[in-house]
Amino acid sequence: MNWQFKTILVAMMTTALACGFLHHLVPPAIVNFERLHIFLFNLCSGGTLLMYYTEGQPLLTRRTLLFLALALAFSVCAFMEWYLPATIIPLPLAWLVERTRIDHFGSLLPRALFDRREPVERKFHQAALLCLSCGLALSSPVIGNSIYLHWFTIEKLRLDTFFLGFSFPVSLISMSVIFSLMKKEALPLTRVLKEAAFWTVNLGVIVFFGFILAGMFTSQVAIASLLFVTVAYIFFLYWHEGIPLQQKAYLTSGILFLLVTSLTGISYILLSFSSWYTPEISHPLLRLHAFTALYGWNLSGLAVIGRHDDFPLQLHSRQVILLHWLTVLVLCPLGYFQPVFAVLAVLAYAWLLLRLFFIQGAVDRQLTAVQGQSLHPAPAPPGRK
Repeated sequence: MNWQFKTILVAMMTTALACGFLHHLVPPAIVNFERLHIFLFNLCSGGTLLMYYTEGQPLLTRRTLLFLALALAFSVCAFMEWYLPATIIPLPLAWLVERTRIDHFGSLLPRALFDRREPVERKFHQAALLCLSCGLALSSPVIGNSIYLHWFTIEKLRLDTFFLGFSFPVSLISMSVIFSLMKKEALPLTRVLKEAAFWTVNLGVIVFFGFILAGMFTSQVAIASLLFVTVAYIFFLYWHEGIPLQQKAYLTSGILFLLVTSLTGISYILLSFSSWYTPEISHPLLRLHAFTALYGWNLSGLAVIGRHDDFPLQLHSRQVILLHWLTVLVLCPLGYFQPVFAVLAVLAYAWLLLRLFFIQGAVDRQLTAVQGQSLHPAPAPPGRK
């Protein structure tokens, strides 16, 4: 990854967080920056890194550069409520993602997802690309129906709610990296449990989303609890089976962020159906849930993906991880309600990104090559499985 791409990522990610605090300067009723807050991190930064990681080239290819340009255009159009171009742009974006998926996995139909011989990390990787392309392809009819056609209306499915789905591909590719850095000499039972974790995460989130739309309280709690148990199992598995590389510290921290995200999500569901559901209680909890998901769990995976050819990095992992937790759990939630903490959160987050993406130093290239092969294995030659 060259310094130009790193600079673009740091600028987009920092701007994304800053947009989450701009309600202190401009009331949301006048200009709502929430969409930029979501799009710049999930689609522009996360989607571009997913494309970059999949193509496996040292520099951005023309396809990934085009994806980034169109993703930025889509984000601006959705933010400015220019819905006609926002209805059109997602279609070529979806095509770019699908071309990348087909080139990398060699099949138009994702048959490998149902093949027991396919490693779980590759299943998560392909699922991330498939989820991104489907989300983009669905954006056009969803925007068209919401703004122009009004063929059907679902009270809880607003455009902003739909756009939150672009965080899921980032979550899946982070899972792919976690499973790719586990020991391969697994027991048959462990392989079965890994496969179960893959389907529980993917199908569980889809079913959970359906229960949210249907307003089914008990079912929401049940699925959310199942997802929490699955994440806890993945944490246990990675703690014991993870290869002892520097990436393990960052990814372990990321899974802990995900556990906090799951707990705050379950707490919010329980709160929303209780008599204590008031803005004074629910809003801080919702913000904590959003920050730990977006800038905690997802950033941990993206940092490892973005610099997978550079590890081991010459930085003190413990200090960087502590700064990450301080920023996400303390400064960001406080910053949403107090402007002074918002400034501190953006400054701390920018410093964290600079440390993660720009730390320099000589590294062991032989070790880096081994780690890179584990993170990004070469596709099998034609005719071989």
